[in-house]
Amino acid sequence: MNHDHIASAFDRDLEAIQALVVKMGGMVEEAIRESAQSLESRDVERAEKVRAGDKEIDELERRINDEAARTIALRAPVSKDLRTVLSVLRLAASLERVGDYAKNIAKRTSVLAEMPRISGTENSLRRMAGEVQSMLKDTLDAFIRRDPVLAESVRQRDNDVDHMYNALFREFLTFMMEDPRKITACMHLHFIAKNTERMGDLITNMAEQVIYLVTGKPPEEARPKGDETAYMRDQA
Repeated sequence: MNHDHIASAFDRDLEAIQALVVKMGGMVEEAIRESAQSLESRDVERAEKVRAGDKEIDELERRINDEAARTIALRAPVSKDLRTVLSVLRLAASLERVGDYAKNIAKRTSVLAEMPRISGTENSLRRMAGEVQSMLKDTLDAFIRRDPVLAESVRQRDNDVDHMYNALFREFLTFMMEDPRKITACMHLHFIAKNTERMGDLITNMAEQVIYLVTGKPPEEARPKGDETAYMRDQA
């Protein structure tokens, strides 16, 4: 078997694995969108579909892991080719965790459906989830196009998600202090906001992985962070 044949076989294997990652990314995008919309509309049935769909996301990650392991064993990639396979594995792992957070949001929707609404907060959560979903779409596009500039723009936008989270955190504190009857609902909503903020962090990690994949180096500048509540916890 000549070298060109081996190279073309590796390219085909890699294209197939990357196609699975893009498919998985699309499913996770849908999970984020559906979990946020089910919360806003208090649609328990829609939330249950998100929870059920998480199994497909998990199965896709398993397939990617298996295919990547098979490719490494058969093709023994080195240098940039190995970096690509390892990047794909890390992207798939992050996507699986983002899917888990979307599932967790859907779980809390079923509980919140039985409680009075907290004025305005669910719309804010949907906008925050919309920004996270947009970041994921751009990260996947950057991966497909090998575009480090687009990936870097995603890194910068994580700061916006942090600011949205901080604003919601303060709102929840105000509601709970003004009316103790809202404490339980606000706690659930806070966990949803925190899960959404963590999705943003994971997607930013993915963007950094794309930058590393393309350039061979991690981003030089530290990621901007705007989660003030992390500072508050550190000072406690």
